[in-house]
Parts: sequence; C-alpha cells; structure tokens
Amino acid sequence: MPRLLVVHHAPSASLGRLLEAVLAGARDDDVQALSPVDVVARPALEADADDVLAADAYVLLSPGNFGYMSGALKHFFDSTFLAVGGSLDDGGTPATGAGATAGRPWGLLLHGRYDLTGARRSVESIVGALGWRAGHQPLCLLGPVDDGAITAAYELGATIAALLADAATA
Repeated sequence: MPRLLVVHHAPSASLGRLLEAVLAGARDDDVQALSPVDVVARPALEADADDVLAADAYVLLSPGNFGYMSGALKHFFDSTFLAVGGSLDDGGTPATGAGATAGRPWGLLLHGRYDLTGARRSVESIVGALGWRAGHQPLCLLGPVDDGAITAAYELGATIAALLADAATA
C-alpha cells in the first residue's frame, strides 16, 4: 500500500485546522476507493529519515515565520537530508541528485500573516536538491483561515493521495 507522509508544524489553532483538512482530504473516501493509501502524520520534530524513506509522497505543512519555514520543519530537513538521498557539492551547497527519494511527489502548505515568499523558496530549494517532484502547486495562505483555505487544504491532501492511488492502480 502506498504511503503518504504528512510532516507538520502546527503550533496554532489555525494551522491545526489546516492540518486536519489536509489529512481529511488525503483520507477522502473517493480517493481511498481508487486504491488505499496509508496516510501517516508526523510532527516535524519527530519525523525521521525512516519515515521519509518509507513514504511514497509527502505533504509539508509549516507556518511562514519571519520570511522562512518554521524552525521545526528546518530541523526535519537538517536531520534527514543526507540520509534520504540529499547531497552537497564541494562548497556545501545542496546539489540536485538522484537519491533514494528522488522523483517522489510532494505538496506544501504554508500559512502566515505576511509575505511567504522566503518560506516557499527555502522549502523548494531543499526538495529540489532531493529531486522530489511537485504534485501540487504550493499552497501559500495569508491571514485568517476561512472556508476557502480549508477547502484548498483538503484539496491539497486529496490531490497528493490521489497521485499515489492512481500510480498504485497503473
């Protein structure tokens, strides 16, 4: 059964609601009817390289803090990057490679009150070096979490899970 790993840092009620929507979308009955997908949620400070290697796709959820991803999500990448196939060039810069997780789909949800450009750029830089492929346009949400944001988060989870379900039936 394909596995979707949802790595999250959701310290606020708003991010908690968005996380629940992503998980509900990933577990949507219509998506699961295509082919069952094991949906595993891990806090960013607890997820490890074994979780990443065991997964077939990823959804990352983080607040945008001061123009960057959360420290918890950064810690997740710092502690798993080399073990899951990331590589660094001689200057210490992430080098795009074909590591163990290359080619796997991923999605991103960022939420904040201000500009999320730097947070998005930082995550995209790391997953690019891992060779992951975008399965959904990054979802960057500013301000209060309304019904539209909840729907978009649900659709993100459903889309990434559906990619796995479709691949399992092909």
